[in-house]
Amino acid sequence: MESEGKDQAELDKEFEAMCLSKAEEFRLLGYEYVTAQDIWECVSRNYGKEGTPALHRIVNDIYSLKVTTYMNYVTIAMYKGLK
Repeated sequence: MESEGKDQAELDKEFEAMCLSKAEEFRLLGYEYVTAQDIWECVSRNYGKEGTPALHRIVNDIYSLKVTTYMNYVTIAMYKGLK
């Protein structure tokens, strides 16, 4: 069981690095206040309903996230009072 915890911790670090990379990409496009946490919240918003997807889907969700999808998420979150 202990190795599973280490594996999950390593995956979490990798996901964080991917989200940091995507946030940096958005900053280069002029969205300077986007953080890795914002990216993760946007990408993972449906994981609670659908369950945790396969690893390759999470990676794809992070790296294929478009600015328009992110901005739609932020707009809806503001209307719902989530942010």
